[in-house]
Amino acid sequence: MKLATFEDKSGRKAIGAVDINRARVLDLTDAARLRYDADVPAFSDMLALIDSGPFGLDNARRLVEEWPDEASRPISSVRLLAPLPVPRSIRDCLVFEEHLRNVNRQREKVTGTPSPAIQPLWYKRPAYYKCNRFSVIGTETDIIWPFYAETMDFELELACVIGRKGKDIPRERAMEHIFGLTIYNDVSARDVQADEKVLNMGSTKGKDFDTGNVLGPWIVTLDEIGDPYSLKMEARINGERWGGGNSGTMHHKFEDMLAFISRSETLYPGEVIGTGTVGTGCGLEQGRFLSPNDVIELEVEGIGILRNRIVRPEAK
Repeated sequence: MKLATFEDKSGRKAIGAVDINRARVLDLTDAARLRYDADVPAFSDMLALIDSGPFGLDNARRLVEEWPDEASRPISSVRLLAPLPVPRSIRDCLVFEEHLRNVNRQREKVTGTPSPAIQPLWYKRPAYYKCNRFSVIGTETDIIWPFYAETMDFELELACVIGRKGKDIPRERAMEHIFGLTIYNDVSARDVQADEKVLNMGSTKGKDFDTGNVLGPWIVTLDEIGDPYSLKMEARINGERWGGGNSGTMHHKFEDMLAFISRSETLYPGEVIGTGTVGTGCGLEQGRFLSPNDVIELEVEGIGILRNRIVRPEAK
């Protein structure tokens, strides 16, 4: 299933199942009322659905199979929001070796000095940092250029949404803890990020600003995704292809990420874990950056297109 959070014309927020072929979304709350003559708490929002576990998903699948027309509406008649507007947490990994190598090569071109080799530790375990879970937006919502930055970039990533609580998760059971996958644009202020590297504390204002984390257009459950390691990924700016790759080129897989992150730490339903940028999936790798009013389209096979414009407000 493709599960979305949306807002209708009255301003009411709801969750629904998207049928691409019909170009319609089934309001799960309305569909449940028609079937059960009662509200189903699991359909109150996406976190509630994730928390409900198999019960919620089984009921959602049943409603999708029945597809009561009275509870569906054209996708064009609603505004898609981030599928998970406020995740319980966001962690972003860096698991694509090609991205790391491309960034190092570009740095050598700019500085004229050789970049350090990739650290051996990177190959042994997935690196990650924690993001601002309150700065999430969805598709077709403007990204606001932070006033303190001059060089803005996008990042084409996959992200998994945790669906089952776990600690010290065995690698071979890790996929059982994933609710679904979505597209993630980790928007980056590159000039600020470069300045912050000298502090050896990870990114702060290079990543943390309102509208800086983009998820969507919906979450796709794993049963519909199929093989998560054979998905084509592409980034386009104003319709021009800038780069992309394939999810199969991850050095560390989702199983590795979950097994490592959950060491002596509980993962909770509703947490989001990004893969980091696929090779050539950002402008930094090519020495190209965004301009005001650019339209960013990130497409992942089996999921869809995450589309946003970046807007630079006039200086005050």
